[in-house]
Amino acid sequence: MSFSSFFYRHSHCKTKTSLQKMDSLSHRSIAIPENAPFWKKLFAFSGPGFLIAVGYMDPGNWATDLAAGSQFNYALLSVIFISNLLAMLLQHLALKLGIVTERDLAQNCRSHYRPSVNFMLWIFCEIAIVACDLAEIIGSAIALNLLFHLPILWGVGLTAIDAFVLLFLQQKGFRYLEAFIITLIGIITLCFGFEILFSHPSTLSIAAALLPHPKIVMHPGMLYIAIGILGATVMPHNLYLHSSIVQTRSYPLTPLGKREAIHFASIDSNIALALAMFVNGAILIVAAATFFKAGRHDVAEIKDAYQLLTPLLGVTSASTLFAIALLAAGQNSTLTGTMAAQIVMEGFLKLKMKPWQRRLLTRSLALLPTFLVVAIAGDRGMNQLLLASQVILSMQLSFAVIPLVHFTNDSKKMGAFVNSPFLKVTAWFVALIIVALNAWLLVLIAKAWL
Repeated sequence: MSFSSFFYRHSHCKTKTSLQKMDSLSHRSIAIPENAPFWKKLFAFSGPGFLIAVGYMDPGNWATDLAAGSQFNYALLSVIFISNLLAMLLQHLALKLGIVTERDLAQNCRSHYRPSVNFMLWIFCEIAIVACDLAEIIGSAIALNLLFHLPILWGVGLTAIDAFVLLFLQQKGFRYLEAFIITLIGIITLCFGFEILFSHPSTLSIAAALLPHPKIVMHPGMLYIAIGILGATVMPHNLYLHSSIVQTRSYPLTPLGKREAIHFASIDSNIALALAMFVNGAILIVAAATFFKAGRHDVAEIKDAYQLLTPLLGVTSASTLFAIALLAAGQNSTLTGTMAAQIVMEGFLKLKMKPWQRRLLTRSLALLPTFLVVAIAGDRGMNQLLLASQVILSMQLSFAVIPLVHFTNDSKKMGAFVNSPFLKVTAWFVALIIVALNAWLLVLIAKAWL
């Protein structure tokens, strides 16, 4: 029996048409067994966290991790660790908001803010989704070029096909989509597990690097990359997505049932984000153990890493595994981005589109600038466009984080589930840190461009 079949058999997902399936994300379509043992319930709740985790290992993060490892050895590993802890907190708040209020973040915004504010928040989120999709297009196109020598421009065009992959999976059922995403995450994790074995990193150096060092904030170049890692950690649309898809589970709508749902959904989220941390950490570790060790401190582009891995490691499959992981990461992130786009549009505007229509709309908006840049500036232009997409994502993040923290700190919305005094302070501190770091990242990038 395949993994997807096994995953689906235990889901009890009941849907009819593809559009109804997407609508059912807010209609509690996946049954949770009552009076079941811990592991069986955890399995039933598992899935949404992995759909969220793909945003933390998308191609947009790869160049930053490669630059961190090749330039500064293992020193910035602590930044990846800390940034994931911040992500775990924010995703916990997002899933708690969805479970307690029975509405996602976009719906909560619509009911709380003025129409003009909601329209602005929707526009900002749509820009972030298109920017993220743009990064996935570039990552997938580069991967196809590396694996099959397909021209970049052709690869960009082929990425539109994933709209039909998403439609097919939605017709099968939401649990099949989760299984497909988890399978791709498994491929990425396995590929980088082999890469770490091939590169023979220093275990002691890795352990020491998990503790932050004052040098990170004292060294301008190190600080620049550290802010880049932190700034690109949380995807704005992931907060909207997570608050919605946790409602696919049919748990009792009682205080006890919601408390249990928050507990299991948080475990699911933290396990998935721990895998994302492993992948990002693995990229940095492989870059440090391979490129930094060989004196190649200039490796910051994905293509450069691919071309150097095999000759430096002496393992023929090293570069191929790297490209396969890149392709899986690109496809994973673009599928979840489409779901987020539907959720955001429906939540803010009550406007519904068929899944394939929404997918083609998002992809078309991202394809146009990519085609133009590739046709005019070639590969170097793509790398600049990839950086620009991450800047755009950073700019939009605060517009999702601040409402999320605001709502989960509001006792009128959350009732007995409102954040504790300690969590309230912590959440606002994290939000302000992320906003400040993203703002500083924009200043640094503006200075670099000027």
